[in-house]
Amino acid sequence: MTLKLGVPSKGRLMEKTFQWFGKRGLTLSRTGSEREYAGAVEGADIELVLLSAGEIPRELSAGRIHLGVTGSDLVREKLSLWDQRVEELALMGFGHADLILAVPVAWADVDTLDDLDAVAAAFRAQHGHRLRIATKYHRLVRDYLRDAGVADYQLVDSQGATEGTVKNETAEAIADITSTGETLRANHLKVLGGGPIHQSQATLFRSRAADWTVEDRAELKRLEGILGL
Repeated sequence: MTLKLGVPSKGRLMEKTFQWFGKRGLTLSRTGSEREYAGAVEGADIELVLLSAGEIPRELSAGRIHLGVTGSDLVREKLSLWDQRVEELALMGFGHADLILAVPVAWADVDTLDDLDAVAAAFRAQHGHRLRIATKYHRLVRDYLRDAGVADYQLVDSQGATEGTVKNETAEAIADITSTGETLRANHLKVLGGGPIHQSQATLFRSRAADWTVEDRAELKRLEGILGL
């Protein structure tokens, strides 16, 4: 059985993934048209599977691909007990972004999680409902706030333009991925201190659920040698 490697199907993440493998002696290429999602690998007995970055954690967890490249944030968000389902083989050094909590700049006295906890309690007492945090990273944010002891909030789902939810009055705060912070500043938001919820980057993962034959394990060992892992 040939090893299946899932990589992002388009954009900068795909290009950077191809470059990363290329520098290490494996040529990954897209074949056919943009709509075909077909690819090839030269230098190893590997089948290239082109998927969206968001699909790759699911395919790894289900064992339908042996290896996959995606953001570490997506694996942690989409897979419960993620480290029991996949193994990190390599941090790839690109696709960097921080998952952060941000509040309005106008909240002059709110700079830390303790401040947010106090404001959230006061907000509920004043408005009769919990402070709303817009995000698409429900698992990561919930775990982070639970560990910090913040309780008086509710998560509202936002799958796009999250930074605009405060201005549009559908949330009071946000938790989102940022790389430069420019969009936050443009929407008059500031990042809470204490460090990011998660520092994400593109990562090569191995599925623990895939059917690893003796031949597959031997090919993985050879691949690790080629990649210097």
